[in-house]
Amino acid sequence: MGTLYIVPTPVGNMEDMTYRAVRILKEVDVVLAEDTRTSGILLKHFDIHNHLLSHHKFNEHGTSSGVVERLLAGENVALISDAGTPGISDPGFFLVREAVRAGVEVQCLPGATAFVPALVSSGLPCDRFAFEGFLPQKKGRQTKLQSLQEETRTMIFYESPYRLVKALEQFAEVFGADRQVSVCREISKIHEESVRGTLAEVAAHFKEHEPKGEIVIVVAGKMEK
Repeated sequence: MGTLYIVPTPVGNMEDMTYRAVRILKEVDVVLAEDTRTSGILLKHFDIHNHLLSHHKFNEHGTSSGVVERLLAGENVALISDAGTPGISDPGFFLVREAVRAGVEVQCLPGATAFVPALVSSGLPCDRFAFEGFLPQKKGRQTKLQSLQEETRTMIFYESPYRLVKALEQFAEVFGADRQVSVCREISKIHEESVRGTLAEVAAHFKEHEPKGEIVIVVAGKMEK
Protein backbone atom coordinates (compact mmCIF):
# COMPACT_ATOMS: atom_id res chain seq x y z
CA MET A 1 0.00 0.00 0.00
CA GLY A 2 1.23 3.48 -0.86
CA THR A 3 1.33 6.67 1.20
CA LEU A 4 -0.54 9.91 0.61
CA TYR A 5 1.71 12.90 1.33
CA ILE A 6 0.18 16.32 1.96
CA VAL A 7 2.93 18.73 0.94
CA PRO A 8 2.83 22.46 1.79
CA THR A 9 4.26 24.83 -0.81
CA PRO A 10 5.48 28.44 -0.36
CA VAL A 11 2.85 31.18 -0.05
CA GLY A 12 5.34 33.60 -1.58
CA ASN A 13 9.07 33.23 -1.10
CA MET A 14 10.41 30.10 -2.80
CA GLU A 15 13.01 29.76 -0.02
CA ASP A 16 10.21 28.66 2.31
CA MET A 17 10.11 25.26 0.56
CA THR A 18 11.60 22.55 2.79
CA TYR A 19 14.26 20.04 1.76
CA ARG A 20 11.89 17.23 2.70
CA ALA A 21 9.09 18.63 0.54
CA VAL A 22 11.39 18.75 -2.48
CA ARG A 23 12.57 15.18 -1.87
CA ILE A 24 9.03 13.83 -1.50
CA LEU A 25 7.85 15.55 -4.69
CA LYS A 26 10.77 13.97 -6.56
CA GLU A 27 10.23 10.49 -5.14
CA VAL A 28 6.44 9.95 -5.33
CA ASP A 29 4.79 8.26 -8.30
CA VAL A 30 2.46 11.16 -9.04
CA VAL A 31 1.82 14.73 -7.83
CA LEU A 32 -1.74 16.05 -7.55
CA ALA A 33 -1.92 19.80 -8.16
CA GLU A 34 -4.68 22.37 -7.73
CA ASP A 35 -3.47 24.16 -10.88
CA THR A 36 -0.94 22.24 -12.97
CA ARG A 37 0.32 25.45 -14.62
CA THR A 38 1.06 27.16 -11.30
CA SER A 39 2.59 24.01 -9.80
CA GLY A 40 4.57 23.41 -12.98
CA ILE A 41 6.48 26.63 -12.29
CA LEU A 42 7.22 25.48 -8.73
CA LEU A 43 8.43 22.05 -9.82
CA LYS A 44 10.60 23.52 -12.56
CA HIS A 45 12.20 25.90 -10.03
CA PHE A 46 13.27 22.94 -7.87
CA ASP A 47 14.22 20.74 -10.82
CA ILE A 48 11.41 18.27 -10.10
CA HIS A 49 10.41 16.24 -13.15
CA ASN A 50 7.35 14.37 -11.95
CA HIS A 51 3.96 13.67 -13.46
CA LEU A 52 1.29 16.23 -12.51
CA LEU A 53 -2.41 15.43 -12.30
CA SER A 54 -5.15 18.03 -11.81
CA HIS A 55 -6.96 17.82 -8.47
CA HIS A 56 -9.05 20.84 -7.47
CA LYS A 57 -12.33 21.73 -5.74
CA PHE A 58 -14.35 21.25 -8.92
CA ASN A 59 -13.18 17.70 -9.64
CA GLU A 60 -11.97 16.28 -6.30
CA HIS A 61 -15.15 14.26 -5.68
CA GLY A 62 -14.68 12.58 -9.04
CA THR A 63 -10.92 12.03 -8.94
CA SER A 64 -10.46 10.98 -5.30
CA SER A 65 -11.69 7.41 -5.79
CA GLY A 66 -9.15 6.87 -8.57
CA VAL A 67 -6.38 8.31 -6.42
CA VAL A 68 -7.31 5.99 -3.54
CA GLU A 69 -7.16 3.04 -5.96
CA ARG A 70 -3.64 4.08 -6.95
CA LEU A 71 -2.66 4.27 -3.26
CA LEU A 72 -4.16 0.87 -2.52
CA ALA A 73 -2.23 -0.52 -5.49
CA GLY A 74 1.03 0.63 -3.91
CA GLU A 75 1.66 4.02 -5.52
CA ASN A 76 2.87 6.95 -3.43
CA VAL A 77 0.99 10.17 -4.11
CA ALA A 78 1.71 13.79 -3.12
CA LEU A 79 -0.97 16.48 -2.95
CA ILE A 80 -0.06 20.15 -3.31
CA SER A 81 -2.12 23.33 -3.67
CA ASP A 82 -1.23 26.58 -5.42
CA ALA A 83 0.22 27.91 -2.14
CA GLY A 84 0.32 26.89 1.50
CA THR A 85 -0.94 23.68 3.09
CA PRO A 86 -3.60 21.67 1.21
CA GLY A 87 -6.86 21.38 3.14
CA ILE A 88 -6.57 24.84 4.72
CA SER A 89 -9.10 26.77 2.57
CA ASP A 90 -7.85 24.65 -0.33
CA PRO A 91 -8.73 21.20 -1.73
CA GLY A 92 -7.47 18.30 0.38
CA PHE A 93 -9.94 17.36 3.09
CA PHE A 94 -12.10 15.12 0.90
CA LEU A 95 -9.16 13.11 -0.46
CA VAL A 96 -7.58 12.74 3.00
CA ARG A 97 -10.89 11.53 4.43
CA GLU A 98 -11.35 8.94 1.67
CA ALA A 99 -7.74 7.74 2.04
CA VAL A 100 -8.11 7.38 5.81
CA ARG A 101 -11.37 5.48 5.37
CA ALA A 102 -9.60 3.10 2.99
CA GLY A 103 -6.85 2.47 5.54
CA VAL A 104 -4.17 4.34 3.59
CA GLU A 105 -1.34 6.01 5.51
CA VAL A 106 -1.53 9.81 5.31
CA GLN A 107 1.45 12.00 6.17
CA CYS A 108 1.20 15.80 6.27
CA LEU A 109 4.54 17.59 6.08
CA PRO A 110 5.04 20.72 8.22
CA GLY A 111 5.29 23.86 6.15
CA ALA A 112 3.89 27.16 4.97
CA THR A 113 0.37 28.28 5.95
CA ALA A 114 -0.52 31.94 5.44
CA PHE A 115 -2.53 32.49 8.60
CA VAL A 116 0.23 31.48 11.06
CA PRO A 117 2.70 34.32 10.32
CA ALA A 118 -0.21 36.77 10.01
CA LEU A 119 -1.50 35.75 13.45
CA VAL A 120 1.86 35.71 15.22
CA SER A 121 2.93 39.09 13.80
CA SER A 122 -0.46 40.74 14.48
CA GLY A 123 0.30 41.67 18.08
CA LEU A 124 -3.02 40.10 19.08
CA PRO A 125 -3.30 37.09 21.43
CA CYS A 126 -2.31 33.92 19.57
CA ASP A 127 -2.50 31.32 22.34
CA ARG A 128 -6.14 30.63 21.41
CA PHE A 129 -7.73 31.54 18.09
CA ALA A 130 -10.62 30.77 15.74
CA PHE A 131 -9.71 30.20 12.09
CA GLU A 132 -12.71 31.08 9.91
CA GLY A 133 -11.07 31.13 6.47
CA PHE A 134 -13.23 32.63 3.72
CA LEU A 135 -16.65 33.85 4.82
CA PRO A 136 -19.65 33.14 2.57
CA GLN A 137 -19.73 35.88 -0.07
CA LYS A 138 -23.49 36.41 0.05
CA LYS A 139 -25.93 33.91 1.57
CA GLY A 140 -25.12 33.21 5.20
CA ARG A 141 -22.41 35.87 5.53
CA GLN A 142 -24.29 38.10 7.95
CA THR A 143 -25.54 35.12 9.95
CA LYS A 144 -21.99 33.83 10.29
CA LEU A 145 -20.69 37.20 11.46
CA GLN A 146 -23.50 37.53 14.00
CA SER A 147 -22.59 34.09 15.38
CA LEU A 148 -19.07 35.40 16.08
CA GLN A 149 -20.19 38.50 18.02
CA GLU A 150 -19.44 36.90 21.41
CA GLU A 151 -16.24 35.13 20.29
CA THR A 152 -13.45 35.92 22.77
CA ARG A 153 -10.64 34.25 20.81
CA THR A 154 -8.66 36.06 18.12
CA MET A 155 -10.39 35.46 14.77
CA ILE A 156 -8.68 34.84 11.43
CA PHE A 157 -10.24 35.39 8.01
CA TYR A 158 -9.06 35.10 4.42
CA GLU A 159 -10.36 37.73 2.01
CA SER A 160 -9.98 38.97 -1.55
CA PRO A 161 -8.35 42.41 -1.92
CA TYR A 162 -11.42 43.48 -3.90
CA ARG A 163 -13.71 42.81 -0.93
CA LEU A 164 -11.36 43.86 1.87
CA VAL A 165 -12.79 47.32 2.60
CA LYS A 166 -16.35 46.02 2.55
CA ALA A 167 -15.37 43.17 4.88
CA LEU A 168 -13.70 45.55 7.36
CA GLU A 169 -16.80 47.78 7.33
CA GLN A 170 -19.03 44.76 7.97
CA PHE A 171 -16.77 43.68 10.83
CA ALA A 172 -17.00 47.19 12.30
CA GLU A 173 -20.81 47.00 12.21
CA VAL A 174 -20.86 43.64 14.00
CA PHE A 175 -17.84 43.84 16.34
CA GLY A 176 -17.62 47.60 16.84
CA ALA A 177 -15.51 50.16 14.97
CA ASP A 178 -12.94 50.31 17.79
CA ARG A 179 -12.13 46.56 17.71
CA GLN A 180 -8.43 45.94 17.02
CA VAL A 181 -7.44 44.33 13.73
CA SER A 182 -4.32 43.48 11.75
CA VAL A 183 -4.46 43.09 7.98
CA CYS A 184 -1.50 41.22 6.56
CA ARG A 185 -0.98 41.00 2.82
CA GLU A 186 1.59 39.49 0.45
CA ILE A 187 3.04 37.29 3.21
CA SER A 188 6.71 36.40 2.61
CA LYS A 189 6.75 38.36 -0.66
CA ILE A 190 8.70 41.53 -1.51
CA HIS A 191 5.81 43.88 -0.69
CA GLU A 192 4.68 42.16 2.52
CA GLU A 193 2.76 44.58 4.73
CA SER A 194 0.84 44.53 8.01
CA VAL A 195 -1.59 47.35 8.77
CA ARG A 196 -2.72 47.43 12.41
CA GLY A 197 -5.24 49.55 14.28
CA THR A 198 -8.98 49.70 14.89
CA LEU A 199 -11.38 48.39 12.27
CA ALA A 200 -12.35 51.98 11.45
CA GLU A 201 -8.72 53.08 11.07
CA VAL A 202 -7.66 50.14 8.93
CA ALA A 203 -10.74 50.41 6.70
CA ALA A 204 -9.94 54.11 6.16
CA HIS A 205 -6.33 53.23 5.28
CA PHE A 206 -7.35 50.80 2.57
CA LYS A 207 -9.89 53.22 1.15
CA GLU A 208 -6.94 55.52 0.44
CA HIS A 209 -4.46 52.78 -0.49
CA GLU A 210 -5.93 50.14 -2.80
CA PRO A 211 -5.06 46.70 -1.40
CA LYS A 212 -3.37 44.11 -3.60
CA GLY A 213 -2.30 40.51 -3.15
CA GLU A 214 -3.36 37.75 -0.78
CA ILE A 215 -5.07 39.02 2.37
CA VAL A 216 -5.27 37.66 5.93
CA ILE A 217 -7.43 39.58 8.44
CA VAL A 218 -6.75 39.00 12.13
CA VAL A 219 -9.45 40.43 14.41
CA ALA A 220 -9.27 40.70 18.20
CA GLY A 221 -11.85 38.70 20.12
CA LYS A 222 -14.40 40.28 22.41
CA MET A 223 -12.90 41.43 25.70
CA GLU A 224 -13.87 39.12 28.55
CA LYS A 225 -15.37 40.91 31.53
